[in-house]
Amino acid sequence: MRSRPRDFIYTVDDLFFATTSYLHPEDRIIAFLRYIPDPEGERSRDGKRYSKVDSEGAYKFLKENYPTYLYEAENLGKIILAVPHELIEEILTPTRRLKEIIEEGPSDDLLEKVLIIADTFHEEASISYDDMGVSGSILPSLHDPENSDIDFVIYGLENHRKALETFAQLKDQGPFKSLSKDYWLKVYKKRIKDDTLSFKEFCWYEERKNNRGLVSGTLFDILATRNWDEIKGSWADTIYEPMGRIKIEARVYDAMAAFDNPATYKVEDVRILEGPMVDIDEVVSFTHTYAGQAREGEFIIAEGKLEKYTGVKNGYRVVVGTTREAFNEYIKLKNLQI
Repeated sequence: MRSRPRDFIYTVDDLFFATTSYLHPEDRIIAFLRYIPDPEGERSRDGKRYSKVDSEGAYKFLKENYPTYLYEAENLGKIILAVPHELIEEILTPTRRLKEIIEEGPSDDLLEKVLIIADTFHEEASISYDDMGVSGSILPSLHDPENSDIDFVIYGLENHRKALETFAQLKDQGPFKSLSKDYWLKVYKKRIKDDTLSFKEFCWYEERKNNRGLVSGTLFDILATRNWDEIKGSWADTIYEPMGRIKIEARVYDAMAAFDNPATYKVEDVRILEGPMVDIDEVVSFTHTYAGQAREGEFIIAEGKLEKYTGVKNGYRVVVGTTREAFNEYIKLKNLQI
């Protein structure tokens, strides 16, 4: 079986997981629990009700009820969530869901807005409908037509970059709008729990990313997922070892995967500001805050956890976003003046 980020996995236990990795062990798919059966739940599907769970709730629920979904990943040195193949009822894919909406016609206003986004990127960015999809609560049909957001997926890193460029040109025209400062303030208070970024800095970065906006008043994200031919390697072909903290200054020479999972920046001309004197190859981020934070040719300062990786390739990387709040972990431009 194969699955990639933005897919959903529906299990024989009536659970919905979201795939979180491109690479998987031979007998299971790395995924995170999203929706559980709940008679009092706020979401409904096929006459049954479900609730959405957060990170803490997912681990607690599975530990108490379905521990078989807890997986000890030796190459990562921690327990993660994964779905054994024999427990998979169906793999839901964003491309198939979008195709259903196109062929059957939208059944509510939210799905109508999904088509507006798809048609726009097809016509204005020349992206094939086969390279687009819709994920999030819409994928398993657990969305609220009036309140849900749209997680719109673009397949292929080049296609995703074209989509961002197109949205940058079209926002504040027609159905597409930029987000207000009031919205960004809510996001800032939710994400930033220290003094690594001021609100002014945060807004500057987020507004230039062009990966989030409004379509006819509804929030939508433009998410990146690799095409199958862009996925390399195999599960556990690389071992990651924590090596403490590090702070560096570097030049980004490749940011094509800056919106991927994890967001990845290939760097050169690295100068170690704090920490061990090692050769850093890349900076990666596991938090949305630092996805798309820098572009090719820009100099950055990054602080986070140092990891040594060995296997098919050997080297060192800086990891930002190792905790949910990313305390004292960041990626910033060296000479930002706003």
